[in-house]
Amino acid sequence: MSTLLAPPLLRIGPHLVGPPVVLAPMAGITNAPFRTLCRSYAERGATEGPGSRGLFVSEMITSRALVERNERTMRLIHFDATERPRSIQLYGVDPATVGKAVRMIAEEDLADHIDLNFGCPVPKVTRRGGGSALPYKRNLLRAILREAVAGAGHLPVTMKMRKGIDDDHLTYLDAGRIAVEEGVTAVALHGRTTAQHYGGTADWDAIARLKEHVPEIPVLGNGDIWSADDALRMVRETGCDGVVVGRGCLGRPWLFADLVAAFAGVTDHHRPDLREVAEVMVRHATLLGEWLGDPSRGVIDFRKHVAWYLKGFAVGSEARRRLAITSSLDELRAGLDELDLDQPWPAGADGPRGRTAGNNRVVLPDGWLRDPYDCAGVGEDAELDTSGG
Repeated sequence: MSTLLAPPLLRIGPHLVGPPVVLAPMAGITNAPFRTLCRSYAERGATEGPGSRGLFVSEMITSRALVERNERTMRLIHFDATERPRSIQLYGVDPATVGKAVRMIAEEDLADHIDLNFGCPVPKVTRRGGGSALPYKRNLLRAILREAVAGAGHLPVTMKMRKGIDDDHLTYLDAGRIAVEEGVTAVALHGRTTAQHYGGTADWDAIARLKEHVPEIPVLGNGDIWSADDALRMVRETGCDGVVVGRGCLGRPWLFADLVAAFAGVTDHHRPDLREVAEVMVRHATLLGEWLGDPSRGVIDFRKHVAWYLKGFAVGSEARRRLAITSSLDELRAGLDELDLDQPWPAGADGPRGRTAGNNRVVLPDGWLRDPYDCAGVGEDAELDTSGG
C-alpha cells in the first residue's frame, strides 16, 4: 500500500481531530454502542500524539424533537462518559427551530460539536424540503446556518451535504460559499446527488472542486471509502482535509484501526478471522442491550448488522437466517458457535456494503425547483418530529 501522511490534525473549532477521520451519521446505526466500538478500534490503532482519534457523530437528531424533549430523542443524544468531543448531527428546515435546538445544546452542555444535515436523500426527508433538497433554496440555507452559528456560542458548527438534487441542479459550490460567509467551521461533501442515492460512483472530482472553491475552511470528503487505502487516495487526489466514513464500516468497526494506522504511515490492515468477528458481534449486541436497558431488545436491534458482519464468510443461508432472527444473547452465541470460526478474513470482503442502489426518483415539495431563492413551500409541518433519519 502506498502511504500518504495527511495533515495529522483536523481542526474543528477548538477540537483537534487526528487523524482527520469522521464517522458519518447513519440512522439506526451510529448510536452510542456502535460509536463505542468504532472508537475502541481507533484507540487501538493510535500512536502517541495530540488530538482525538477521530470524530464519531451521532445519528440524525431532528431539531423539533429535541426542542420538544422527545423521549427517544433524548436517549439518542446520550453520550458515553468517555466520548470526547461529543458530536450531534441535527436535521431541520425551519431556521427558528434549528436555532432553538442549537441554543439548547449549547446552554445545557449536551454536545461539543454540532453538524447540520443537508445530505439525507431519503424521500420522507426530501419531500418536506429537508436533507439534500434544502441547499437548493439558497436563502433558506443561509437563514438556517445563521441561526445555528449564532445560537451555538463557542460550539463549532459544521455541515454535511451532497452535490445537489441531480446533475441539472447542483448546489454544492454555492452552499459551500454560503457556509463560509455564515461562519460554519467545516463542510463535508458526499460526492453524489440526491437522485443517485447510494448508486453509481462517488464523484471525488467534486470534492476537489469544493476544496478549491472554499479554501478558508476544512473540506471533508465522503463517498466510496471502503478501506484505509481509499481514504488515503481520496486525500491525495482531492486535497481534502479529512474523510467521512459511512457504509464502509458497517459490520467492520475495526476499519477505524486501519484508518488511524494508515494516516500514521503504517501499512498493516486488521484482518479478523470469523472467531474474532463473532466476539465483536456478541459485544455489539451486548452494548445495545445495555444502552436500551433490555438484553433482548439489544439483540433484536442488532439483527440488521448480522449480514454486514458475515459478508464474504462461508456461512450458509440457513445459518444466516437463524442468526438474523435471534432474540437473546444465548441464542446469538449458540448460533455463532455452530459456524466454522477458524475461517480467515475472506478475500473481497472489503468492498461495498450497505445500500448500493440508485433511485433516480427525487421526492420534493410541489414547485420546489421553480426558484432557488424563494422559500415558499416550506410549511410548519416540514419539521420531522422523530429522530434517527
